[in-house]
Amino acid sequence: MVFASLLLAMSVTTACSEDDPILVDTETPMPPTDNGDESDTTNSENPTTPEEGDDNNDENEDKNEMNKNITIIVGGTPFAATLTDNDAARAFAAMLPMTIQMSELNGNEKYHYLDNNLPTDSYRPGTIHVGDLMLYGSTCVVLFYETFSSSYSYTRIGQIANPEGLAEALGNGDISVKFEMRQ
Repeated sequence: MVFASLLLAMSVTTACSEDDPILVDTETPMPPTDNGDESDTTNSENPTTPEEGDDNNDENEDKNEMNKNITIIVGGTPFAATLTDNDAARAFAAMLPMTIQMSELNGNEKYHYLDNNLPTDSYRPGTIHVGDLMLYGSTCVVLFYETFSSSYSYTRIGQIANPEGLAEALGNGDISVKFEMRQ
């Protein structure tokens, strides 16, 4: 049994680099959910609460929500994407706009190591979908351009809404990719 597990671990490729540690988790992870938990929904300019009859409470909450809309530009082709509502995506959004050199791996993904750690909430998605924007470990941003099964753990950052043409735009080698907020 140990030999079979070792053989399996050695035969599976991973995002970012073969030198990265393989995360082994015996529990079945659940994907992160959008539980609507906003840790700070107060507005310092108008600190009223709904009990005080603030008719603009919904408007105040909208001001505190993260802009989830980004554009990923590959070789001049823009792709609209939506960020996940989690700490990793918020930290990623705070870095934008950003242009990074992404490296090719496995014929299905591009990756780039960031200089700083991002928060993680990793899980095993099981199936990676074309257009997924994920974080492997705490510093490796991965943009997937093929759909396939994976046993690796990632933190979801976002998803391209319509990834048609993404594989062609990314091509076979390393490429410069720009991430920016969409208004």
